Order: sequence, then structure tokens, then C-alpha cells
Amino acid sequence: MKQTSTLDRPLLGIALMLGFCILIPLGDAIAKLLADRVPVGQIVFVRFAAQALILVPVSLALGQTLAIPRRFWGPVLLRTLLQMGGITAMFNALRYLPLADAVAIAFVMPFIMLLLGKYVLGEDVGLRRLAACVVGFIGTLLVIQPSFAVVGLNALWPLAVAVIFAVFMLVTRKIAKDTSPIPLQAVSGLIASVLMLPLFWIGQSWDIATLSPALPAQDSWTLLALAGGLGTLAHLLMTWSLRYAPASTLASMQYLEIPIATLVGWWIFNELPNTLASLGIGLTVAAGLYAILREHRAAKQASLTAATSPSPEAPA
Repeated sequence: MKQTSTLDRPLLGIALMLGFCILIPLGDAIAKLLADRVPVGQIVFVRFAAQALILVPVSLALGQTLAIPRRFWGPVLLRTLLQMGGITAMFNALRYLPLADAVAIAFVMPFIMLLLGKYVLGEDVGLRRLAACVVGFIGTLLVIQPSFAVVGLNALWPLAVAVIFAVFMLVTRKIAKDTSPIPLQAVSGLIASVLMLPLFWIGQSWDIATLSPALPAQDSWTLLALAGGLGTLAHLLMTWSLRYAPASTLASMQYLEIPIATLVGWWIFNELPNTLASLGIGLTVAAGLYAILREHRAAKQASLTAATSPSPEAPA
């Protein structure tokens, strides 16, 4: 008889991932509202401080230790620095670009991960998935082009987000099997919050506007708290979704973030992608979904091959 487990609840996993796709654009929209009011450094600090304040008690309540095995100290620190850099780059992108454009450009990340997997980790990536990478890059360039004409090099911030988070995901993949996700995020929040403090001192000493501490207005405190809370809750929903449904089921759902970001951008900022950017978004989504489909088929074929292969111990 088949045993039931938490992995047998795909609808719950899908619902949790949908929550992630809704909350992340809302959190980004709040960060965009804050961009002209609060230095980026302070937004990043509050984001990680909220992550620590929320997840440390959650970890302790679940009886999970915050101690990281010594062999993972380096990867955890690198992972935290990458997360800090990626979030900072995204917040900078939101200062200059429409919300939907920034999110769509950042979705070149799965293609970068495929290429890193092939050329850095030596993973098997077929010709069709490489072709999907090319189409995805073309779509990304179409989204960048109108923004580049207006804001120049600042239109490339989402590409920095994609590259940083692709490496972040590879580092996370290396340690995910031996670390629990909630304590890992809690520790990352603590480390990032501590690392930000000397950066504020440097920003004040060297008069760096993005790192100079300043007392936000009262309404900005509310937005800062919302940005930190929504970002933390969104990543918790994503983490929990992977407990109830396989990644192959949830991966395609993440592309819902792009139309949701478009709706949020139109609702809050009255922004809509122009024709060229819309075409690019469509190409990026189509290429991404095709790459996910190929990954799913390859995994299914590998599973069938393993199931039908004779055991080495089996008699001839």
C-alpha cells in the first residue's frame, strides 16, 4: 500500500507558491515606493532584520537549532553575501525601471543557471534547452532596450540580480540537503543585519548617500515593516511549497510573478510595458516554460530508465 506523506499534497504546494508569486511583487512595489524616501542600504537592512526577527522565533518554536555545521560556515556566508547583493541590486533596479520590466528581466536567471550548470558543474544540458536559453536572452534584450534608451546603464540592474541569484541558487543547492531552510534563512538574516552595521559607518564617514543612515518619516516606517514582512513571508511560502509538491510542478508557476507584477505596477504606479517590452516578456516566459518542460521530461525519462534497469545484484 502506498504511504501518504507531505509530498502527496500538490494542491497545497501550488497554493503556497501562488501566495509567493503574489507577495513578492507587492513587496517589490513597496520597495519602489520607498526608493525616493529611504536610502537603499536602510531598506536592505530592514529586509534582513525583519527576516531574522521573524524566523529566529519560528525556528526555535519548531525546535530547530540555529547552529550551522562548521564545514558550511563559508558557503552560508557566501550565500548571505549573494542574497544581500541580489536584493540590493533589485531595489536599485526598482528605482529606475517599471516593476514588470525589472521582474521580467530578472527572470533570465533560470537560463543563467542552466548555463552555469552545464559549463561550471558539468551537468547534462541538451541542445533544445540551450536553444531556449538563447530565446530567453533575446526576450530579455527586448525588455531591456526601451528602458536602456531612457535610463542608460541603470537598466542593467535586473541582469545583475539574475546573475547574483543564479550563483546564490547554486550555492544553496550545494548545502540544501544538509541544512534546514528556516534556520538557514534565520541565520542569513542575522549575519546580513550584523554586516550592514559597519557599512552604515562607512557610508556616513565617506558620505555615501545609499549607505548613509537617516531617520525615516513615520509613514516610511510602516512601508519598511511591510517590505520586510512581505519578503520574509513570501520566501517562507516558497520554502513550504517545496515540502508539499515537487519542484518540477512548481517551477512553471513562478512565471505567474510576471503578470502579477504587471498588474501591481499598473495598479500602484500606472505603468504598463510598451509593445517591444511586452514581446520580450512573452518570449522570456515561453522560453522559460519550454526549458521547464524539457527538464520535467528529462527527469521523468531518467526515472523510468532507473526503474526499468536491472539491479546489479539480480541474477542473470
